[in-house]
Amino acid sequence: MKNKWHIHQPDKKLVDKISKAIKCSPVIASILVNRGIFSAEEAHAFLNISIDNLRSPFSIKDMEIAANRIYDAILRREKILIFGDYDADGVTSTALLMEFFRHTKADVSYYIPDRIKEGYGLQEKHIAEIAIPGNIDLIITVDCGSSSNEAVAAANDADIDIIITDHHILPEKLPEALAIISPKRPDCNSGLSHLAGVGVAFYLVIYLRKYLRDMHFWDRYPEPNLKNLCDLIALGTVADMVPLLEENRVFTRIGLDLINSGSRIGISALLKAGNYRDTIDSEDIAFRLAPRINAMGRIDNAKEAVELLLTGNPYTADNIARQMNQMNTKRQTIEKKVFDEIIEYIQNNPDILLSKSIVLSHHGWHEGILGIVASRLVEKFHRPVVLFVQKETIAKGSGRSTPYFNLYEGLAACSDILEAFGGHSMAAGVKIKIDNLSLFKQEFENAVLKMSQPEDLFPDIYVDHELIFDDISTGFLDELESLKPFGAGNPEPIFIARNINVISSDIVGENHRRMVLSSSSGKKDNYYNAIHFNIDKSLPEKTIYEQIAFRLRWNRWNGNKSIQLVIENI
Repeated sequence: MKNKWHIHQPDKKLVDKISKAIKCSPVIASILVNRGIFSAEEAHAFLNISIDNLRSPFSIKDMEIAANRIYDAILRREKILIFGDYDADGVTSTALLMEFFRHTKADVSYYIPDRIKEGYGLQEKHIAEIAIPGNIDLIITVDCGSSSNEAVAAANDADIDIIITDHHILPEKLPEALAIISPKRPDCNSGLSHLAGVGVAFYLVIYLRKYLRDMHFWDRYPEPNLKNLCDLIALGTVADMVPLLEENRVFTRIGLDLINSGSRIGISALLKAGNYRDTIDSEDIAFRLAPRINAMGRIDNAKEAVELLLTGNPYTADNIARQMNQMNTKRQTIEKKVFDEIIEYIQNNPDILLSKSIVLSHHGWHEGILGIVASRLVEKFHRPVVLFVQKETIAKGSGRSTPYFNLYEGLAACSDILEAFGGHSMAAGVKIKIDNLSLFKQEFENAVLKMSQPEDLFPDIYVDHELIFDDISTGFLDELESLKPFGAGNPEPIFIARNINVISSDIVGENHRRMVLSSSSGKKDNYYNAIHFNIDKSLPEKTIYEQIAFRLRWNRWNGNKSIQLVIENI
């Protein structure tokens, strides 16, 4: 598929000003400007991460109400239930609150719903079947709850208080909960709308620790060091693909340091189960840790993932980690089967790609992996995708989108025929009557046509800077490392180089091309190893490239490291 290359052209005076002020190379200064950093002060804060840079929790609405009620529940030994979500953000949010409440000796338990059997969020049946029989006095939701109007009403009728902590887009009508802690509330001016669910839960903990300190609560118990929770926040934040900027950047950097120190037995066990023993970064969270945590919620129940993060027993951690690794392998097998089925179907029905969206349904697909498969289809065909599994009279689906189409707004345009939907611009869940699937396919396609442009079907590559091979050095890569952690909102820099000679080339694995490259531009006779993943082997092999787009990374192996170019596009 043809790619659209966009080469950033930052203001040269601004780049020069930042470069001189913070004593960095002009290339690094250019990348900072490309990321929206326009002053030396902002650049310094970005590069020198400190927990002291966190904004105060005191501007978040309903914090005092929540802290008051939780304090009373702790003192009265009331039963508190943490109600979480089954994805990595919800799992880490649940573990974070559980760990904090253990320091308070509160009577606290947690519940994670089953994705397949129960679905998302707090529901009336959870009040009737869990909270009331369990004599629960207070429910605190994490990473969910903003749309649980009926469940909150049922809890109110049963004299059970509910505190909602969430980060999702809010519906027009909010539940009548005791407190709704959400930076996305229109009346909340905290500036923290970029937080993941685990970040919101952590801000409640920051406020609550201070509240308990003011009440002299910590005179009786050791006051916890909240920095030790940052590994959980890093996991949930990276997994949920929120922007790794501001507070999220702080949480992730500190959290990665904790993970690499081996301080949490469960995370270390999960890395060991996956045969990964190197220093990890945000990419490893996204592609190694998060999928294993998410696999539990997709295929089984996420309760074991919470237990892994909370246990202090190495034997227990190893057993759960092995189970999670096996579940992830099972998830991969199911995912591949569904993905291959869809690709074969599209190959046999190529007219599907005449539309700007892909909407497919089947009665036999596994509901838990539809979102991942949809993401892979978006990556391959670069258009919004919604996949449904049919059960009796209802179809439940997962959608994923490109940056150019707001999926939530697209589904909202079809809301008259939907039973329910929720999510955000890039990912959403949806429920519809099977009889309305054909109509939805038409209405959704119309929404995509109306809200996007023809050129949006071509993938974008955003190039940060043009380099000659003379610019590449170990010192330059060390400077690049200071920009980490990379992720949503702070993508790994992509560079362009021209007039590239291929010195050697061979295929490794199934379809990866390994090369040694040199450049006819510049003064030095530099050679660099390069790897191009997932190539189209039907394309002819070249000896010269007019230009390449690439990332620069350290290739670490057996205690040694060397510079490697990871080819993005040619």
